[in-house]
Amino acid sequence: MSQQVNYSQLANTLSTSLRLRQAPVAVSFSESAPAGMKAHDGRVPAGCRFWQDAASSAFATSSADHDLCAIGVHTHNLQSSAAQQADLMEALKVFADLSYVRPEDVAAIPILKSQPRVVTYSPLAGCTVAPQVVILFVDASQTLLLSEATQQVENQNPPAMGRPACAVIPQVANTGVAALSLGCCGARAYLDVLTDDVAIFAIPGSKLEVYVQRIDALANANAILAKFHYSRRRDVEAGQTPSVKESLAAMA
Repeated sequence: MSQQVNYSQLANTLSTSLRLRQAPVAVSFSESAPAGMKAHDGRVPAGCRFWQDAASSAFATSSADHDLCAIGVHTHNLQSSAAQQADLMEALKVFADLSYVRPEDVAAIPILKSQPRVVTYSPLAGCTVAPQVVILFVDASQTLLLSEATQQVENQNPPAMGRPACAVIPQVANTGVAALSLGCCGARAYLDVLTDDVAIFAIPGSKLEVYVQRIDALANANAILAKFHYSRRRDVEAGQTPSVKESLAAMA
């Protein structure tokens, strides 16, 4: 990314191109909180709740702020307490008993490679430090554009991940490649924004500018092509047999 990054402009382009319902959220990891950054106010039942809170305010969190979410502490590789370790083991036992997460599945859950002391969340538009990951809440139509952008940027399709939702953060931070998360039943209980028609898409902060450029271009292209296809549908349903050239001329 360039040295002077206009995060406000990038956030605006993302929100406009994708018609996002919630503002993009920036997530970053560090040894200490950025200067002047306030701590999160109040308690949350799970770390994924910070994604929703950060759409409107910036704050720093430590492992203690995540202490009610042993799974999130695990995926984010935060320093865990004995109580959090006990909670994690109890949660994994329950998951195994339900055949939800089998013992052999645990090793496949992404874990952040680094061990940060602080996780900072903020609206992307007001980002003061370079984010490692940018979180978007998207529907199927928006995911179409994002998957097309990932294919062009990475020459591969983004992985579609399931439980736990928080694993999308280490997945993207570790690989530097965007990923789709379909969430998990926990995240869907804790996040008002994560309704049944919504998923989570995470973009690597190191490639944010190039992703935004491709998303903007693809959004414009999709809008034009949609008009083309709807025009052809209308003509064909009216009994016509237009060629591509004729449909393009009709659009003009």
